[in-house]
Amino acid sequence: MTVRTLIVDDSSTMQALIRSKLAADPDIEVIGIARDANEARSQIKALDPDVVTLDVEVPGMNGLDFLERLMRLRPTPVVMLSTLTSQGADVSLAALELGAFDCFDKARLRGAPGTFPGPGLSELVRAASRSRRYAPAERPASPPPRADYAPRPGSMIAIGASTGGVETLIALLADFPANCPPTVIVQHMPASFTASFAARLNRLCPPQVEEARAGAPLEVGKIYLAPGGDRHLEIGGEGRRRDCWLIEGDKVNGHRPSVDRLFYSVARLAGADAVGAILTGMGGDGAEGLKAMRGAGSITLGQNRATSVVYGMPAVAFQIGAVTEQLPLRRIAPRLLAECAA
Repeated sequence: MTVRTLIVDDSSTMQALIRSKLAADPDIEVIGIARDANEARSQIKALDPDVVTLDVEVPGMNGLDFLERLMRLRPTPVVMLSTLTSQGADVSLAALELGAFDCFDKARLRGAPGTFPGPGLSELVRAASRSRRYAPAERPASPPPRADYAPRPGSMIAIGASTGGVETLIALLADFPANCPPTVIVQHMPASFTASFAARLNRLCPPQVEEARAGAPLEVGKIYLAPGGDRHLEIGGEGRRRDCWLIEGDKVNGHRPSVDRLFYSVARLAGADAVGAILTGMGGDGAEGLKAMRGAGSITLGQNRATSVVYGMPAVAFQIGAVTEQLPLRRIAPRLLAECAA
């Protein structure tokens, strides 16, 4: 099936670069170009595109405002075109939280060195056309954690996510109590994003959320997000004394940090004391590591197809027998907490 795509960008140069990248893919057809918000609105109504590529700066309307209205009035898969720098991180994260499928670094269109690798623009557009729009704000409310909740000594949680993970993790962690079990997370995103995302989660969720630091001890009530960049997040230590380790190494499954590297370390060190969850995302990173956790005695959960923005990573994990149980997003936090309860 051909993916009918609308480009929204006011720069003639960027329009040409985006069109060139997409036209090289036989599965994608560029059906129109809009230069401002008014043109974009009229073309979306007239052409009903499968996917929209949207610049964060739209003449006639702020790009985030346009995205919010589009998702509310005519939900459509959107790939945001932005500069994935520390300055652009907050805007890009807000776009992902509003429901954008993913963000693509405009610098990659010009072949700039040192940009976040990730999937190509055509790959993102194709994946976006197959995605499911799942709005956590509209999901049935989860029962609040028990007021007397207490984690079992030595218990911990490990989570992996990729495309669609921003709004998914916000929804998931909002259901965690302030004294949650120590929790470690790998979310695939550029290095410039992770500090901002950790700060955003810290504001929105009851526990303390921080970017993982080398040597930081795993403590009750704390969630550790792997920093993007050139190191993998693993856990180390002896017995039930566990720390965050940031380890240099080659990419695994095309990613650094890799969910597999985290899950393998949790399997080695925590075994049955740990609970693992693999959430929405493209590819298969984390599947083999989750299988190792299950083999070491961990309960392992996978997000189900119906609530995954991209049913990729959870699907691969399920297919290879790594998942103890598949669950909708709203049931994952209660189950993780219950498995770690005293």
